[in-house]
Amino acid sequence: MSRRKKSSGGGGANWMDTYGDMVTLLLCFFVLLYSMSTISEENWKAIVQSFNPSAVQTPTANTGAGGPDADHTGETGMMPTPEEQQEQVEQDMQSLMEAIQEMVESQNLQDAVTVSSDGGKVFISFSQSVFFAGDSPVLLKEAYPILDAVTEMLDGVAGSIDEVRVQGHTARVREDPNRTVQDRTLASQRATNVVIYIQDHGILNPARLVSEGFGEWRPIAANDTPENRAKNRRVEMIISGRDIEAELAGEATLSQFEQVFEVIA
Repeated sequence: MSRRKKSSGGGGANWMDTYGDMVTLLLCFFVLLYSMSTISEENWKAIVQSFNPSAVQTPTANTGAGGPDADHTGETGMMPTPEEQQEQVEQDMQSLMEAIQEMVESQNLQDAVTVSSDGGKVFISFSQSVFFAGDSPVLLKEAYPILDAVTEMLDGVAGSIDEVRVQGHTARVREDPNRTVQDRTLASQRATNVVIYIQDHGILNPARLVSEGFGEWRPIAANDTPENRAKNRRVEMIISGRDIEAELAGEATLSQFEQVFEVIA
């Protein structure tokens, strides 16, 4: 009489394989979350590359030119705070004003060029005789060395400059107002030609250069004598320093996850 062998139940522990896989996935998930909370630049690049192996990193050039946009990480590797950046802007504006004043004194231009500063801005006023002749909007050759020096100084603090506004002014030559077209056109062309020279000979972002023509309508003296009319015929340059706090307040940046999806796309 043959005896049947009892069959041993196999596969009873198969559920443990599924459970182990789930635990492993959860562990990986939490490790990933932890790594992203303290992520370094290199690790971040590795994550992006894992999603998209063909992604190419595009380096961005730093055009701070010595201003707050420049790399001031120093030995500690820490980026400057907004307060430190604003302090750098103020120092650059002060240095710019002092450099222009030294240029004016060295070239004996005190009677034709005045320099001042207020509220984070540098103000320069050039008499017409420095740049232009008569009713002409064409720059005199004698103006080139002066504009070259000013342009070089602007380039030296380009990273701290928010705007360079050049304004053209004329004088009323008779009791009645000047002819509107000629008056406005002459003032505008003079300011524009100064801006063109700075743009063509410097590195300052052209978007920060502005030209305006006011004609006779913003005098600084009465038009009753030749001397006073000469004061009114001028080109003014207003150089504004950057406001770092305002820039940060209006700045819109992508989050890290948005950056990842942008690269993947």
